[in-house]
Amino acid sequence: NQISYIKSIKIKDLAELMKLKLSALVVLSAVLGYFMGTSSPEILQIVYVMLGGMLLTGGSNGFNQVWERNQDALMKRTMNRPLPTGSLSVEAAIVWSTIVSTAGISILWFLLNPFCGILGVLALYSYVFLYTPLKRVNSVGVTVGAFPGAIPPMLGYVAASGSFGLEPGLLFALQFMWQFPHFWAIAWVAKKDYDNGGFKMLPFNKGKTTFTAFYIALSAFVLIPVSILPWFIGSEGPMIGNVAGVSTLIIGILYFMVALRFALTKDDKYAKQVMFGSFIYLPVVQLLFVLDKI
Repeated sequence: NQISYIKSIKIKDLAELMKLKLSALVVLSAVLGYFMGTSSPEILQIVYVMLGGMLLTGGSNGFNQVWERNQDALMKRTMNRPLPTGSLSVEAAIVWSTIVSTAGISILWFLLNPFCGILGVLALYSYVFLYTPLKRVNSVGVTVGAFPGAIPPMLGYVAASGSFGLEPGLLFALQFMWQFPHFWAIAWVAKKDYDNGGFKMLPFNKGKTTFTAFYIALSAFVLIPVSILPWFIGSEGPMIGNVAGVSTLIIGILYFMVALRFALTKDDKYAKQVMFGSFIYLPVVQLLFVLDKI
């Protein structure tokens, strides 16, 4: 019966469905965005940003895994997830994802402000209903997925300021552009696995070619001017000062050099450096922006 089934659901499976580690990274960028949006942070607001963001992201990840359960079963890196293994039913995954994402949007909308709620709805819809199905059709899915992926720091800023403006737009642009070298490096390293799942992730649906490698390096290069835009513009003068601006420029050049070495060699070892470097790049740059504000 239903009660015994509910009792059999493992918390571990629900946590895995939500991809808590990935969700925590998303929430980190939202919290850093919050600190950039105010000079007098409120503990309760920060808690709402973290809780609402974690629940919304977790729910989105859950819906994503429901969509992709058959593909996940074909890929090494995902075949042990709760849905492919059968340790969690599709019905339970849908119900849980609906509950947590609704709770997340409600927190953002009613406890922060309606702007945050609207951004949350946009992120959920575009991630689950646009990005997820597009991944199997065309590599343009990565571009579409970059939109919900770039919303967190903007949402955090709007949670603090209560309004849109140039600054949250600049934070959105930075995180939007960052996703291309990040996801394409992952797609290069995991290409065989993605092929097994039928996902088209590399630029222009091409394989591990010289063109693809240099295109990934180009995206890392374009990330530099996008990252330092706040050094030059803002609604009331530049958003960041010289220390943060110069530091961001240096980090951007170093990251591009890593990507260029990968492009010249097409070596998976260097592709992994681009991938792991991206995990360092974003929080460090965002943290520089926050420290500059202090």
